[in-house]
Amino acid sequence: MTEPVCTHLDLTQDVQPSGNGCVECLATGDRWVHLRLCMTCGHVGCCDSSPNRHATAHFHADNSHPLVQSYEPGEDWWWCYRDNVAFSVAHAPSFSHT
Repeated sequence: MTEPVCTHLDLTQDVQPSGNGCVECLATGDRWVHLRLCMTCGHVGCCDSSPNRHATAHFHADNSHPLVQSYEPGEDWWWCYRDNVAFSVAHAPSFSHT
């Protein structure tokens, strides 16, 4: 059986996280459950378990940013919105909020 593959790794950039929390939630005083980091631009948004789902909204606003990495301590998995697949990237930098 073949594992699902992300075909969009060419869209990744050398990113710097936009902050230590969801950018939009911090601006409005909302809360989040977990954070995701856009691997194209560095936008930090909240996950789909959060009330506002800003990471997914960021993808839908600009679908040229399909890749996120978990921004949680101890996690290094990635998600591709276009291919609907979770995966790991060997030797990729890992990010987390403090």
